[in-house]
Amino acid sequence: MTTAEQQAPAAAIGTTSAGFRVLGVAIRREPWIFTLSTVGSVLFGALTVADAWVLGWATDHVVLPAFRDGEIGAGLLWAVLGLFVGVAILRAVGIVARRLGAGIMQYRMQAHSRRAVTRQYLRLPLSWHQRHPTGELLSNANSDVEAAWGPIAPLPMAVGTVAMMVIAVVQMLLTDLALAAVGLLLFPIVIAVNVVYQRRAQGWATRAQQLRAELSEIAHESFDGALVIKTLGREPEETARFRATAEALREANIRVGRIRAAFDPTLAALPNLAVLVVLVLGVHRVVSGASVAGDVVTVTYLLTVVSFPIRSIGWLLGDFPRSVVGFERVTAVLGATGEMPYGDAPAPTGSGGARLEVDDLAFAHTPDRPLLRGVSFDVEPGRRVAVVGATASGKSTLTTLLSRLVDADRGAVRLDGVDLRDLAPGALAEVMAVVPQTPFLFDDTVRGNVALGAAVDDADVWEALRVAQADGFVAALPDGLDTRLGERGTSLSGGQRQRLSLARAIVRRPRVLVLDDATSAVDPEVESRILAALGAQDTTLVVVAYRKATIGLVDEVLFLADGEIVDRGTHDDLVARNEAYARLVNAYEEVPA
Repeated sequence: MTTAEQQAPAAAIGTTSAGFRVLGVAIRREPWIFTLSTVGSVLFGALTVADAWVLGWATDHVVLPAFRDGEIGAGLLWAVLGLFVGVAILRAVGIVARRLGAGIMQYRMQAHSRRAVTRQYLRLPLSWHQRHPTGELLSNANSDVEAAWGPIAPLPMAVGTVAMMVIAVVQMLLTDLALAAVGLLLFPIVIAVNVVYQRRAQGWATRAQQLRAELSEIAHESFDGALVIKTLGREPEETARFRATAEALREANIRVGRIRAAFDPTLAALPNLAVLVVLVLGVHRVVSGASVAGDVVTVTYLLTVVSFPIRSIGWLLGDFPRSVVGFERVTAVLGATGEMPYGDAPAPTGSGGARLEVDDLAFAHTPDRPLLRGVSFDVEPGRRVAVVGATASGKSTLTTLLSRLVDADRGAVRLDGVDLRDLAPGALAEVMAVVPQTPFLFDDTVRGNVALGAAVDDADVWEALRVAQADGFVAALPDGLDTRLGERGTSLSGGQRQRLSLARAIVRRPRVLVLDDATSAVDPEVESRILAALGAQDTTLVVVAYRKATIGLVDEVLFLADGEIVDRGTHDDLVARNEAYARLVNAYEEVPA
């Protein structure tokens, strides 16, 4: 026997115990709802067993005497009917309580997990998100959560039917010990069948959950890259890529389905086989006088009652492999480290721009590839500074550190003397705004995209649009501020999207504004008007730039090369004394003959 074969039964048992631990989490969080549904299920189970007693009593006191005497007493007949109807009504009440409680409990746990995952996504730094594909994150918050709490639906029924099974077994033992002993041989067989099922299903269930995340990732990439795919004629290749993963997911689900298709009928058939054995033995016992017909009917019926708990427990155990995998994937997100520590200091107050200090910043994604090394500079309130450098020199990385999207490996960034790491959550956003290279607009109105939840009136929105040189084209839109822009603002040009993204930052009146090449799609004349309008607002401005026209409008230039500030000064001074800087900025203006 191989090592894997030796470990498989233990893995199956481990999956079962892990599945019960997952359910324990839900029970501890929703104890009252679980109690309600369990009471309803126990009521249903007890009254189902009561049917066996009513059936046995009716057989001995009504049916057999009717065959013997040739008549049925009206009182006895009404008594039997009353018993059956009463039991049926109370059992229906139990079914309603069980199903209602199970549904509420399941959907509450799914909602709680989705909120917890989303909060964790917001807490984790940008560096963590960059290491995890968007499709995987969507899968964690959707299919993994649903898989984790899938067994809650059959849980109350399984718990209640366990009570039903206990009551039924006790009544079987009290009715006829020999017949009950034969019927109880069913249970070790059921346990063996479950171990085999868990062992075979676990691997494929894990694979299916992984493939769901991969499929979501591929779909997300295809939607986001629709322009690239269509312009390069990559539709067949993308379709093939999606098809390959979809077919792999289909195969994994079919494998799980085949295994379960064998498991469920086997569980359903075992009690029926036990009933046949008990009937054969029961006939011999009645003929020999060791038992009476009513007892055989009671035990046989109770065995059919026991078959229902076995099936319901099978439904519960059948969901465990996928549930455990989903819960582990959700737990991995909730247990992820890297949350950024915060202090409790409020945002620095004051009018006009804030003083920005950068002290010995160093940052690297991996130790052998540093992106920034020993970066230090300061920007006085209200001044405009341009960061200039070649591609991959560290400009965008510097803007993410200034806005604390990620923390530096060494050094500090201070705002009016306060270390950004000492600020309370949300405090930095009150005084600093960042406009990234690639604008992002929501499928909302112009007003909704600019205000984005801020308590500003239309006059403030129009003023921000004026500073961003966007008021003209917004006024020309069919519904002005109420015009819906479509997903990602696809109805606008690149320059228009950039200006609306800039207006979103301006409307918050930040004391520090960081522009990461945020006007690259805007023509130089409009860009100069934007910078002039920003200068009039007395805002401390840090702008990543490459155009001479833009650089010439700032007070100071920081020349960044290989992750270090190698020179600083006015544009004219740097052109005169630094050959590398002059070559870089002139290269943008050179046009081949």
